[in-house]
Amino acid sequence: MVGTAPGATPADAARDVLRQLAHQPYGQVSNSVYETGRLVADAPWLDGHGHRLTYLLAEQGADGSWGPAGGYALVPTASAVEALLAALVRPHPTGPGPTRTEVVTAATRGVAALSRRLGDGGSRPDTPAADLIVPALATRIDAHLAELHGADGSALSGAPRALPPVDRRRVEAVTALLAGGRPVPSKLWHAYEVLGPAAAGRTEVTLVDGAVGASPAATAAWLGHGRRPEPAARAYLDAVVTRHGGPVPCCTPITVFERSWTLATLSRVALPVRPAPRLVTELAAALGPDGAATGPGLPADADTTSVTLYALARLGHPVDPGSLLHYDLGSHFCTWRGEDGQSVTTNAHVLEALGWHARHTGEGGRRYAARVAALADWLREVQRPEGHWADRWHASPYYATCCAVLALAGYAAPEVARVAIDRAVDWLLATQRDDGGWGRWSTTAEETAYAVHVLAVARRPAASAAIGRALGLLRMEQTEHPPLWHDKDLYSPDLIVRAAVIAARTLALEAVAPMDGGLPAGGGRGPTRA
Repeated sequence: MVGTAPGATPADAARDVLRQLAHQPYGQVSNSVYETGRLVADAPWLDGHGHRLTYLLAEQGADGSWGPAGGYALVPTASAVEALLAALVRPHPTGPGPTRTEVVTAATRGVAALSRRLGDGGSRPDTPAADLIVPALATRIDAHLAELHGADGSALSGAPRALPPVDRRRVEAVTALLAGGRPVPSKLWHAYEVLGPAAAGRTEVTLVDGAVGASPAATAAWLGHGRRPEPAARAYLDAVVTRHGGPVPCCTPITVFERSWTLATLSRVALPVRPAPRLVTELAAALGPDGAATGPGLPADADTTSVTLYALARLGHPVDPGSLLHYDLGSHFCTWRGEDGQSVTTNAHVLEALGWHARHTGEGGRRYAARVAALADWLREVQRPEGHWADRWHASPYYATCCAVLALAGYAAPEVARVAIDRAVDWLLATQRDDGGWGRWSTTAEETAYAVHVLAVARRPAASAAIGRALGLLRMEQTEHPPLWHDKDLYSPDLIVRAAVIAARTLALEAVAPMDGGLPAGGGRGPTRA
């Protein structure tokens, strides 16, 4: 992937992003240890098997686990361990890849790391389907361990013979629903690969653009359950593997998600956001009676729907947001019906979509005014005591805080927004790192960008000074970013993140301009309330 050349202006970078939106419609998303592990285990016949094994070994951490700190390592570690053990139990002829000894060493370390994590009793992040994935993979791992220890007790010397017990109640409940032919939430098809044989006979599981649930792992498992070849599914998997060089992402394509988030972000600041007419037409066409979905085979959701509506409105193509009312729970909006939990960022995005129409569409928009006021109150109420917000779709509180503040600044009554925004700004000023950036685990350009978006709203001298210290970290040429977004494991939608950095740099240049005596080339007017 070619990024913006060093020295380019934010306007140059924005034009490059628009070109990539048009020319790479499947989206730019990081590879997934979890998803790649599922292909190693369930689709060893797929081209690139050896490369996927090599990728898993390369991603293993010093402590034997996979993934970032804390509970976020549990799902990718379980997937990688099960994949490596499956490769030992059922060797598959392959091209270049690691030796059996290398796989044994990595698997032994991985089993030990997974056992420690399962036994530590720590909290688990709210990532999709984790309560199904972990017990399902633990069952498979225990079976592999029994077979390997039984066949050759020295094969995994030093590794436990079984994992600590895990909570299987959720798996058992879903299995009973599937076996009994009773309805299950369609969102589960995204994790079809851990639903087991009971899912094989469900006729409502269908291919959409060759994919089951927009997931390579789900699609591969569905193929394994099939009674006849499915060329579309095989073509989907082959295309994903080719694009990513062997390893695969967790959700692909992400066309609507990527386009809506990117266009909404760039249109907030004074950048020349003029996408090709085809992009706008296709984005509007993605909206159905229930709104828009992130990817093929996934259910429509309020988050994708609201950002799509907001992006279209900012681009001069407003669509009535009535589809969002399907998700209205009275106090707030759910991401989808039957959601376990609640999402700050979904509600912030709904506030923006409804708020824009309430402000700009006269009598037709006034019917949304009461919901706008109620959502603003709800966002203020769920702000954490420290001044930030946290969310179930992103690992970083800086993302949730940015979404909440921009929504409140744009569409809440001043008396509602002011105190909440001031508290958020105080929290950001207190958590800026010595290098001038922000980050949950370490400084990242993405989290620094979110902080700058919030501080630009404040327009306080201390905020401007903090932005000035962060400016050098907003590198628009960076094309890959650490995974912070929630799916079955953490991932990065790289073009969406890049757009956030470009927009933040635009705001940062404006903030430091008065200190420098003029507006630098490529600067902008800052965020708008439009």
